[in-house]
Amino acid sequence: MSVEFGLQLYSVRDELTKDFKGTLERVAEIGYKNVELFFHDANNIGGTVGGLNPAELKKEFGRVGLKAVSAHIDLGFLVQENAEQIIAYAREVGFTSVVIAIAFFSNKQEVLDLCAKLNQAGELFKKNGLQLYYHNHFEEFQKFDNQYVLDIILENTAEDLVKVEFDTYWALRGGVDPIEYLQKLGDRCDLLHQKDLPADVKPVNLFEVIGYDANIDMELMVKLHKIDYFTEAGQGIMDIPAIVEAFKSKPEARYLFIEQDWTKKNQLESVEISYKYISILFQS
Repeated sequence: MSVEFGLQLYSVRDELTKDFKGTLERVAEIGYKNVELFFHDANNIGGTVGGLNPAELKKEFGRVGLKAVSAHIDLGFLVQENAEQIIAYAREVGFTSVVIAIAFFSNKQEVLDLCAKLNQAGELFKKNGLQLYYHNHFEEFQKFDNQYVLDIILENTAEDLVKVEFDTYWALRGGVDPIEYLQKLGDRCDLLHQKDLPADVKPVNLFEVIGYDANIDMELMVKLHKIDYFTEAGQGIMDIPAIVEAFKSKPEARYLFIEQDWTKKNQLESVEISYKYISILFQS
């Protein structure tokens, strides 16, 4: 299967708020074919898709030539009632992957508790034609009982029910080599997120800033989510050509998504820069 690339629409969230349909048009004009949606509120499933119902959204994607292939969801969607809502939404729009966007942990037991929920929800999603994924940030490379959080998740979730959408930037910020960990993930990973790290960001490893025993929560994450810490693909220090090559070499690899958390540029200008850079790598 050939690897394709696309855009996590969170990258243009402000532009979508201003002009939802016009922003989709511009994303397609840049050259993107595939997009990943984001649903960050299980109580307001339509809140980040321009107020469109699933049928309207699918029609709009068809009009501009985009395909929704995946969606970020929050932990609230692991509850069966909410899971059934996203399943119905996915059926109508057409995406087949759902990704837990972020989670935080104070100890190993909290990780294990989430694993149980991921297995349960993953089974429900699987029965309904969806694959569940877990998306990492840097906190998954904190250690409990001398073991990475992400390793605990991998060991305590079923391989066929829970896969990983690997964010290479956040892995680097967690102090690990993205390519080495990508190889370690094997066929548990067929989705990738890519952005870049500016050369002047020091230290690279965020644990050297906060300490390895820090209590990482959303409040701390917000403090560490500085605009100066992000740049467009190809504009920073990450070895993106090697990452892309490593991902493309995986038989199971499906999609690489540009996800630009923050940018000093207009968001559409930002994702166009990344598109031009990544598209060249995909031609080689």
